[in-house]
Amino acid sequence: MTVPERPVVTVTRRLPAPVESALAERFDVRLNRQDTPLEAAGLQEALATSDALLCTVSDRLGAEVLGVEPLRARLLANFGVGFEHINLDAARARGIAVTNTPGVLTEDTADLAVALMLMAMRRLGEGERDLRAGRWAGWHPMHHLGRRLSGRTLGIVGMGRIGRAVARRAVHGFGMRLLYASRTELPAGEAAALDAVHVELDRVFAESDVVSLHVPSSGETRHLVNARQLDLMPPHGILVNTSRGDVVDEGALVDALARGVIAGAGLDVYAEEPRVNPGLLALPNVVLLPHLGSATVESRIAMGMRALENLVAWSEGRELPDRVV
Repeated sequence: MTVPERPVVTVTRRLPAPVESALAERFDVRLNRQDTPLEAAGLQEALATSDALLCTVSDRLGAEVLGVEPLRARLLANFGVGFEHINLDAARARGIAVTNTPGVLTEDTADLAVALMLMAMRRLGEGERDLRAGRWAGWHPMHHLGRRLSGRTLGIVGMGRIGRAVARRAVHGFGMRLLYASRTELPAGEAAALDAVHVELDRVFAESDVVSLHVPSSGETRHLVNARQLDLMPPHGILVNTSRGDVVDEGALVDALARGVIAGAGLDVYAEEPRVNPGLLALPNVVLLPHLGSATVESRIAMGMRALENLVAWSEGRELPDRVV
């Protein structure tokens, strides 16, 4: 396929100004100035009238949407690491390349995972809600007692870039003992530096004070955390999820939190975003954040620039740096 000299690129959501400016210098860019998520019809129009889309996790690019005729777009440059919102088989069948933005959001997502650990362990969300609601009557020795994070055992499920970044913070910053379950083991030197022990998934849940999830969404990982795993955790255990919402059986988590099977949870992602399970909203012992893992100025600019790198490589006929399909 011959790429036009100045390809048309539709950007499906508002991006940081430096990213939009850089895109406009290189491409004929169609920006979403209202920042309203595109419905199926809007996405199909973009696919039919643009050479490429810079899309996000809020864009549902399933087989029906990608089946639009006529089809003009030949690249989906995804703004984010996860791409479960894109039907890769349909994209491949239609000759549409897909890229993502790995690496650039690792540190900020890891920071947020640690923040959720602290919030849940120390019951900080409960304390802030009480203060704002005027329920705080002053300091007293037994008020909102949480638990210390330092020196605890952290279990990590999925030891990719973000899992390793969380591990470094936990071990070097909080002196935590580290267990992990992952398809691949850490290199010997890295494992030794973290004193990390590779174990089966059940042992992670049974022996950890905090379990932090860092796996992609797939058929294999859907409801990886269910009632069985939660029952293995100690009653003071905390579950943290900054990966993908469908990795956790939310019904089982609500039940475990309500019955005191585990002490608390810290969540940044949900199975049916932006909808949040009403059972979670009703519980005091869960910290709920609106998918803020990469929500820093630095990460969002870096993500946009990484997507731009893929768009430029595609427009110049070069190998795509972050090709998924």
